[in-house]
Amino acid sequence: MPTTSARLLALLSLLQARRDWPGRALAKRLEVSDRTVRRDVDRLRELGYPISTVKGPDGGYRLEAGSDLPPLLFDDEQAVALAIALRIATTAGAGIEEGATRALTTVRQVMPSRLRHRIDSLRVTAVERSTAHRVGSDVLMALSGAVHAREELRFDYSGSEAPRRVHPHHLITWGGRWYLVAWDLDRADWRIFRADRITPRVPTGPRFTPRALPGGDVAAFVRGRFQGSQDWPCRGEVVLDLPAATVSRYTYDGVVEALTDDRCRLVLGSWSWRALAAEIGKYDADIEVIGPAELRAAFARLAERYAKAASDQPGSR
Repeated sequence: MPTTSARLLALLSLLQARRDWPGRALAKRLEVSDRTVRRDVDRLRELGYPISTVKGPDGGYRLEAGSDLPPLLFDDEQAVALAIALRIATTAGAGIEEGATRALTTVRQVMPSRLRHRIDSLRVTAVERSTAHRVGSDVLMALSGAVHAREELRFDYSGSEAPRRVHPHHLITWGGRWYLVAWDLDRADWRIFRADRITPRVPTGPRFTPRALPGGDVAAFVRGRFQGSQDWPCRGEVVLDLPAATVSRYTYDGVVEALTDDRCRLVLGSWSWRALAAEIGKYDADIEVIGPAELRAAFARLAERYAKAASDQPGSR
């Protein structure tokens, strides 16, 4: 017969595996008597595990959610998955990096050496993001809470004078940033908001009935918006003397269409015309501006500025 401690761990593992366990089924799996199972359940309760008794013909036990977090038991696959998730979370830009690092240290310390070696072989290099794009964990929790509760959300949005009122539907990540997909009540249309620009207001508003996203799939909807129909204030179209495959590799918020083997059409948006012109310039290729006139004027202004920068000599002023 296994030792008491080993039997308790086996019992805890079974209770975590499914919602309800008949007492007789637990006794059979552990190869002990019903009385031993009752005693072991009492021991786990003393350790802080919220195990309730399920009434009925068979009787049984259920591991409930408690007010405090008791010690947890993971199998090898779960432990490795948890450690990998924590290591990735240290680069998530979600304001949880410090907590994830401490949690990973705690998990690693109690791992068997065979698992610790697997985790230590995973190396993730975190390239620091601009602090302007970071999102506090309190903001993410507020947004996800409103999504889950289906409650109207009011928030201040940087760049917008008036507070926004939305029905939040999905909290997503795209290209290393967090976004909120929501139905904008004042504009009667779907919008995608950057989470790092949101300051939630409390309390939340009334509950709402969710709408169906166009197409019904959030991934396809977001991909479509970010690949050409995002509501940028400035949007332009150009032809680049580069293959579409090359341009697509460096384009995250635009639409790329192949024209020939070595030329493509690019539709891109930005917050200003000069920013858009500068963004297109990164492709380092000959450019034909299709439109609009504002984009062509922005290229002309940047050309003057760059020409002046190239002609200036040190000490000439």
